[in-house]
Amino acid sequence: MPDSGASRREDVIVMGGGIVGLATAWQLLQKRPGLRLRLLEKEQTLAAHQTGRNSGVIHSGIYYKPGSLRAQNCRDGKLALEQFCSEHGVAWKRTGKVIVATSTEQLPSLKSIYERGQQNGVLCEIIDRPRLLELEPHCAGIQAIHVPEAGIVDYPGVCQRLGELITAAGGQITYGARITAIRQSTDCVAVQTTAGNFEAQQAVNCTGLFSDRIARLSGQPLRERIVPFRGEYYVLKPAAEHFCQTLIYPVPDTRFPFLGVHFTRMIHGGVECGPNAVLALAREGYHWGVISPRDLFESLTYPGFLRMAARYWKMGLTEMWRSLSRQAFVRSLQHLVPEIRSEHIDPAPAGVRAQALGIDGKLVDDFLIVRHERVLNVCNAPSPAATASLNIGKLVAEKLLLNS
Repeated sequence: MPDSGASRREDVIVMGGGIVGLATAWQLLQKRPGLRLRLLEKEQTLAAHQTGRNSGVIHSGIYYKPGSLRAQNCRDGKLALEQFCSEHGVAWKRTGKVIVATSTEQLPSLKSIYERGQQNGVLCEIIDRPRLLELEPHCAGIQAIHVPEAGIVDYPGVCQRLGELITAAGGQITYGARITAIRQSTDCVAVQTTAGNFEAQQAVNCTGLFSDRIARLSGQPLRERIVPFRGEYYVLKPAAEHFCQTLIYPVPDTRFPFLGVHFTRMIHGGVECGPNAVLALAREGYHWGVISPRDLFESLTYPGFLRMAARYWKMGLTEMWRSLSRQAFVRSLQHLVPEIRSEHIDPAPAGVRAQALGIDGKLVDDFLIVRHERVLNVCNAPSPAATASLNIGKLVAEKLLLNS
């Protein structure tokens, strides 16, 4: 059962109850039965933020630099996730996906994505317009990449099952445990929280939107900073859901760091459209009315953000306008599905992406996992972290057990 009191010294404390933290805890208990483990979550439920607010896509690994941790963990993690869901009764489905070029100018980029997919071992093919229309009858495009192995899943359901498995294996989950201090000594790490104080031989930081702050609390020298970007979504009304059969993605503009709006079938029904990408005014700022002076000050005074803003200010203004104007959002959707109209969509819950930004103004392009003494910090776990979570958890668990 979930626990709220400290009655023992743990072997490992896992900080963060999103999918990466849960996967890490589960993998540790799989590899070392009887391990004394405690997972700390500041909310009263698991997967309350990034994991519970993403679009539910099982990514194939087609976009990522060959040889990177993102590419390697996505491919292995995808298979592990599908197997886990099948074994534990969590809803998932292989839907397929198309990445659509709507102009001749996009064809070289489409080819580059296809070649990267081939290097990463992704099953995919370039298709012409007639074949595209067989898959997506309402989709614009002159050519596309078809990725039949892409899919969708219930990520909150994965987290619920992981939580059950962790407690069944003897792990403790403490809710309402916001971390306020971390102290390291020669024989343990002490974690102070709003739910009590805990000690362990080692700890791992999987706190997502707050991973940089927690890393600094552990004493980790870290130049990178989490800058929160909100992704806003709409859903198609039921009468318009036929406009999307699978997953429809644009060819990403290589000048910019985000993929652009797309259409996603959801595992429990419905079709999601989005996201855009705007600076969130708080790390958990899911709409314009949520403002954290501390979070906003940190973003606006960070040299990396200022450099990024100077480089992409035109894109930033476009994204803000698309956030404020429903019609602007619709026009972006029409690049992929021309029949979409404003009356076809309703607002949906937004998410905030925990993206590490370097001081040079560039997004950290890979998973960033660094150790400071007894604390292992997962400082950057962007998409496809949810898809890759079981494999990331395995990687982190192995690093921890090597030092036990």
